[in-house]
Amino acid sequence: MKKALKITGIVLLVLILALVSIPIFFKDAVKRKIIATINENVDATVTFEDAGISLFRNFPQATVDIEKLVILNKAPFQGDTLVSMGELQLKMSVKELFKGDNEPMNIESFTTKNGLVNILFNKDGIGNFDIALKDAKDKDEPGKEDPLSLKIKEYKIENYQFKYFDERSKVSLTLDSLFHSGSGDFTADKLDLVTKSAARASFSMDKSSYLSKVPLTLDATIGIDTKAQTYTFKDNKALINRLPLEFAGMIKMLEEGQQYDLTFKTPSSDFKNFLGVIPSAYAGNLDGVKTTGEFTVSGFAKGNYTDTTVPRFDIRIASANASFQYPDLPKAVRNIVIDTHIVNETGVLNDTYVNLDKLSFAIDQDVFNASAKITNVVENANVDAALKGTLNLGNLSRAYPIKLDKPLSGILRADVKSRFDMESVEKSAYERIYNEGDIDLTGFKYIDDNGKALTINRAVVQFNPSRVNLQQLQATTGKTDLTASGVLENFYGFVFKDQGLKGNFTLKSNQLAVSDFMTEPSKESASAKQPDALEIPAFLDCKLTATANTVLYDNLVLKNVSGVVIVKDQKATLQNVRTNIFGGLISANGAVSTKGKTPTFDMDLNLNAVDISQTFTQLEMMKSIAPIAGAVNGKLNSAIKVSGNLDAREMTPDLKTINGSLTSQLLSTTINPGNSKMVAALDNQLGFIDLSKINLNDLKTALTFQNGRVNLKPVSFKYKDIGLSFDGAHGFDQTMAYNVKFDVPAKYLGTEANALLAKLSPADAAKIDNVPIAATLTGNFSSPKIQTDVKQAVSNLTAQLIKAQKDKLINQGTSALGNILSGNTKKDTTKPATNNTKDNVTKQAQNVLNNIFNKPKKQDKPAEEKK
Repeated sequence: MKKALKITGIVLLVLILALVSIPIFFKDAVKRKIIATINENVDATVTFEDAGISLFRNFPQATVDIEKLVILNKAPFQGDTLVSMGELQLKMSVKELFKGDNEPMNIESFTTKNGLVNILFNKDGIGNFDIALKDAKDKDEPGKEDPLSLKIKEYKIENYQFKYFDERSKVSLTLDSLFHSGSGDFTADKLDLVTKSAARASFSMDKSSYLSKVPLTLDATIGIDTKAQTYTFKDNKALINRLPLEFAGMIKMLEEGQQYDLTFKTPSSDFKNFLGVIPSAYAGNLDGVKTTGEFTVSGFAKGNYTDTTVPRFDIRIASANASFQYPDLPKAVRNIVIDTHIVNETGVLNDTYVNLDKLSFAIDQDVFNASAKITNVVENANVDAALKGTLNLGNLSRAYPIKLDKPLSGILRADVKSRFDMESVEKSAYERIYNEGDIDLTGFKYIDDNGKALTINRAVVQFNPSRVNLQQLQATTGKTDLTASGVLENFYGFVFKDQGLKGNFTLKSNQLAVSDFMTEPSKESASAKQPDALEIPAFLDCKLTATANTVLYDNLVLKNVSGVVIVKDQKATLQNVRTNIFGGLISANGAVSTKGKTPTFDMDLNLNAVDISQTFTQLEMMKSIAPIAGAVNGKLNSAIKVSGNLDAREMTPDLKTINGSLTSQLLSTTINPGNSKMVAALDNQLGFIDLSKINLNDLKTALTFQNGRVNLKPVSFKYKDIGLSFDGAHGFDQTMAYNVKFDVPAKYLGTEANALLAKLSPADAAKIDNVPIAATLTGNFSSPKIQTDVKQAVSNLTAQLIKAQKDKLINQGTSALGNILSGNTKKDTTKPATNNTKDNVTKQAQNVLNNIFNKPKKQDKPAEEKK
């Protein structure tokens, strides 16, 4: 017994070691066979990260794992991905691993996950999937076999995406979340392939979308005749969302393409089948929906699909006298009629035509009808359509589960006919486009997520052969009322061909609040704290001539606003925009562009007789350009050139980026030092001038600003007989460095200077020069640092006056002494000379000499009181 257990244990150990070691020994051989198979069969760039073998996963079968296999096309699809496989598992008998390099390795089944299949046709009709080697001569040699041979009995595809796009017809098909499996004996000449498939389908042609992630399922048994290359549909069950379809017929592979002989139909005729085609996101829950009437889809496809032909086909979609009502909604949609044919009778793709002979429905007393015919669908689609009826928009959400946070309201009346071809649309050949009729909307109201309401009292749109006329629009939103009229010149190009929407409109408003048109975050979005970035739509190409009695912008009230705005290429150009504000007139010409990552602006502004204080305190940009202007009372004329970036959300100037210049002329202006700490500080240090009494009338100034700095060109003017000049610079961060110079007459420099001037004769006093006084202003506007040389200037003036007085006395003394020494005394001819004449002359000379040689008394400090 012990010996038997021991032998059993040894056998198990050997078996386990074999299961572990065999994959290691055969790994390189498997890789060689995979690479050889690729090189001998595929004209493409194929890569994979690694290949491994496992004997445990599907024992007793061996499993070959290939990781991240990618097939990339060569020209003319250079670099495009044809196939990408996240995982690929090949299952085979263990004995296949022991075959030599020249013996084929037979694959019995495979599973692949997380992949992509990307089928493309270019404008020349060449497909990217034709990657088989064309001149592999050795393939025809007797006994030559592929290194890997497919003898599949089952396969499985999980979580794939299938993409198909034909550049010629602009047909696009996408299958997401694709799951597909099949089983059958592929080694037999004839077999029944049992398949199960599920996916979400999206289908579009040109710019029109017909399906969007609609669930599809297909459980089908397909009879395959490998020799005849024929595939026959047997038992099958298909669902398009909830619409069931049955297929019958066959597909046969031909050397030049495929041969089709298929029929399909809905197995039942319940109108609920129609609702089942609509994606559940839009149709809602169909449980409990009451329906009447029939809905059928039927058709056939018969003929060959080649490079030049398609099968003839006829698809019919029909419903008559149908209705539906959702259990939780009060209104029913009644008298539904659908009569549509999609037909090709010749096998030439361009001969396909679509006839929507009638689409009609009623809600309450409102009836809506539509019809259309589309021909020449590939080369130059011709459209002939008509729309007529009345629709109460408020009833839409009462009859159909439209997901609206706030219900619509309003009455829509339409009676429109249109005939056009897509080439005329592309070339804007309006003479070949026929339109007639009108659309009238009254009482329309829409409320957004933030509770902001838009009310259209009335909108009338008239269609004529060359354009669409907006005859009348009367609307209100928030604080805004407006009326508009105008024309759209490229309506169909905008709708069908993604071309720009061209137009010319006139807008009038009694009051327009800019905030009513700003985008705001929804109340439910906790993370969004600011409005979305504003952007001028790229599709707009229009001209707007606007007038408004009042425009509310931020904290500003603009009166009598008028001007022209031209919008094109994400740029709004302003022409002669004018408004009364700040007691004067502002006009603007320039542009705002949102085409780049950062919005920009370039503007020329003209300010005519505007109030200085209001302009430079209420406009943030102007406040930064000239903060000191807030202390100036009066008006000004000014020309401003400015450009820079805009804040993407608020569309206000980014002050760090603006560049430009400003020139101005002041009108009847005075200074109020109390409105500026800098001016008040300067005023307190100047005793010889009262800044509040300065009149700046007709003063002209010029400054430039760049890189956050404002440079003021020198400015000179007079206050009474005092000359003033100043220049310097400041930053948008409010730091400053200004110089002020005064040319001050001596009489304004205090009582001591005036006392000394009084001792001089008028002629001598006139010879005293004006005193230059300098002041420097640094720090910032809210905490200025003022330095002046007033004390030094007064000291210099005092010394000058003392010297002048000494010079006068010396001159007087020198003259008197000369008279004494020369004996030249003037005799009094009216009175006789007395005995003390000589003594009087002597005393006068002594006084003069004393005044000359005695030191003067210490002068008082110059007064700095205001005159």
